[in-house]
Amino acid sequence: MSVRASILELKSLMSQAIIGQETIVERLILGLLANGNLLVEGLPGLAKTRAVKALAANLEAGMNRIQFVPDLLPSDVTGTEVYHTAEGRGEFQFQAGPIFNNIILADEINRAPAKVQAALLEAMEERQVTVAGTTHKLPDLFMVMATQNPIEQEGTYPLPEAQMDRFLMHVMISYPDKTSETEIIRLVRDEAASSNGNKAETKTIPQEVIFDARKEIDALHTAEAVEAYIVDLISATRQPERYEGELKKWIQVGASPRGSIGLDKCSRAHAWLAGNDHVTPDDVRAVVHDVLRHRIMLSYEANADGISADEVISEIVKTVAVA
Repeated sequence: MSVRASILELKSLMSQAIIGQETIVERLILGLLANGNLLVEGLPGLAKTRAVKALAANLEAGMNRIQFVPDLLPSDVTGTEVYHTAEGRGEFQFQAGPIFNNIILADEINRAPAKVQAALLEAMEERQVTVAGTTHKLPDLFMVMATQNPIEQEGTYPLPEAQMDRFLMHVMISYPDKTSETEIIRLVRDEAASSNGNKAETKTIPQEVIFDARKEIDALHTAEAVEAYIVDLISATRQPERYEGELKKWIQVGASPRGSIGLDKCSRAHAWLAGNDHVTPDDVRAVVHDVLRHRIMLSYEANADGISADEVISEIVKTVAVA
């Protein structure tokens, strides 16, 4: 089986467990292929946790869930030094925290104080944790999916824009349609009925497949015109006054160079997953909202007029032409 066929099989296996949420399934796969982390925003009960569990269950990978709460400490995430005694001698030994795993679900990340958020985001960025002067490497296969609840803001610590910029994509998920919800009811009913029976062993996808896929994605051809298109999209968020229309009134702060890098990574992964050997402007447009949604700071006028970041990005896509 080819590398791409294995990834498509992983996507298919996840889709069997996650009905009506094709977006989160595809974005999780893209994040894994692009070696990035995801910030997912959606109402409770929309299969955010289930999606991560489905990914870990069908991949040769471990998973930890960290429930972020106001009294959480950084050491609860990264680990700490614990004093051990043996044969009359004592020494400090590092006890790894839950972040030392392949796939991490950071549930309701905005419920923990800033110092805990910073500890997680530092680990995401550096792929290592330093405790008591000693650096501990995280696994080679590592991805964080952090979630936020958009409706409950009491007792929360919103992520600063500079920290949100560290996430490769900000994915918004919504309710499934009626047909999908009917299938969800049947799926849960069938799972409950078969929970007492013997579960058939499912074949998992080896981690090496992910690393091989990343090598193939890195070898994908990107034309200079597509690279220029990515740069022009980012430039439009920084210098909106160069374009006609309302953009200059809506944007206060544009995307950082991480936006360009993220667009390049995700569009390459999207093109590879579609079976193409090169990146097209359509691949860029397919991921631009998720990559830039959290990187643009809207102005007071935009907020007052009820303009969302998605509407601003759509206007940028309509305005910026492919060279």
